[in-house]
Amino acid sequence: MASHIVLVTLACVALSSSAAADLRVRCNPDATASALMGDALRHDMSRHGHARFAARELASTDATISAPTRNDGPEYLMNLSIGTPPVAFPAIIDTGSNVIMAQCAPCGGFDTAPLYNPSSSSTFSDRPCDSSLRVGFCDAADGGAANDTTPGCPCTRNQTYAEGWAFFTMAMETFTFGSTSGDDQEVPVAGMAFGCVNDSSGGWGSASGMVGLGRGNLSLVKQLGASRFSYCLTAFHDGNSTSTLRMGPSAAIDDTSAQSTPFVPNPNLGTLSTHYYLNLTGISVGDKSLSIPADAFSLSADGSSGGLIIDSGWTTTTLVDVAYQQVRAEIVSLVTLPPIDEPQAGLELCFNASQESTSTMTDMTFHFDGEDMVLPAESYMYLSSGSEWCLRMNNASAEDGSVLGNYQQQNIHFLFDLDNEMLSFAPADCSTI
Repeated sequence: MASHIVLVTLACVALSSSAAADLRVRCNPDATASALMGDALRHDMSRHGHARFAARELASTDATISAPTRNDGPEYLMNLSIGTPPVAFPAIIDTGSNVIMAQCAPCGGFDTAPLYNPSSSSTFSDRPCDSSLRVGFCDAADGGAANDTTPGCPCTRNQTYAEGWAFFTMAMETFTFGSTSGDDQEVPVAGMAFGCVNDSSGGWGSASGMVGLGRGNLSLVKQLGASRFSYCLTAFHDGNSTSTLRMGPSAAIDDTSAQSTPFVPNPNLGTLSTHYYLNLTGISVGDKSLSIPADAFSLSADGSSGGLIIDSGWTTTTLVDVAYQQVRAEIVSLVTLPPIDEPQAGLELCFNASQESTSTMTDMTFHFDGEDMVLPAESYMYLSSGSEWCLRMNNASAEDGSVLGNYQQQNIHFLFDLDNEMLSFAPADCSTI
């Protein structure tokens, strides 16, 4: 969300575009670990301009690409490859951002993930400021002129967050995906725009980068020209099972019980909004409908605040405070155990409880325009180390709005239909999909 961004600075610095080996890199191996680049890592990058790259029009063919996915702590990763020759590229799945980013060597020392080395790839190239990037994307820096068209001036970006920052160079590269044709065919896609991360205040754990699936022109979705994509996030505490993300015409939910709800257009940004907004009309716990104001989850008139988005790169669902307090009060009444005075870091409501005491919690239901997303207890309560039982939700200000995070998305099959502006969903054992 916009309020998580402290500062965005766009820069064009004089680097050589003739060879990947000349790429200037600033490293910080002593930076703190992946917590700095967790929930607050990547939101609202699209509000400051996009590159205009020709989409590859998956929709015009029968091609559907695929990538295996799995849980990795607070994130979910998809596996693909980058460069020529291709190297493994496990990346965070992020419907809340617009840019593909890769951690580039020689930066390192704080992650366990394989690093992509642009100097070892024959298909890497910098993206200069005067290319098809929209005017305003590359601003003045290091004494240069705004939107500098000097040859050898790649476009760079410095993204600053409440908990950290990342500096990257816009570049082009070949990415390789799986195919759904059934013959284990690999699908290389040349000329994909991405951010080569040269420096950051933290890392992504075992992820080599991040794949933005938002609405902006730099997202994987838009660069491939895909009209639909689907994913199914396996159980949050199961790091061994896998599922499959599909992008293209054959992405679908084969379940007659699937429900569909329309995306809500941002009244200010329209289809250029980064995020996928949903019309959450209410929340029930068991058979009890909570007393939440009808407009609690509405976007503001100018589209700058409020609303609810679905975000696979955000772990813990956040609800505007007026809704969160209703959910919290109901959970407290059902658990009948005293809340812990100092709950687990990052969460606001925890109890001392054993595994046995967690088995009687009822379902929670999110109501979307008459369609119901049912969350079993394991999708909204979190048992930590066998002793702290926590509500895996937090509160947010009305300005920030609400986020449906990946913890609540586990074991639900989602289909994003962008032609019809609909989100379809059905409960599933995602390890079988």
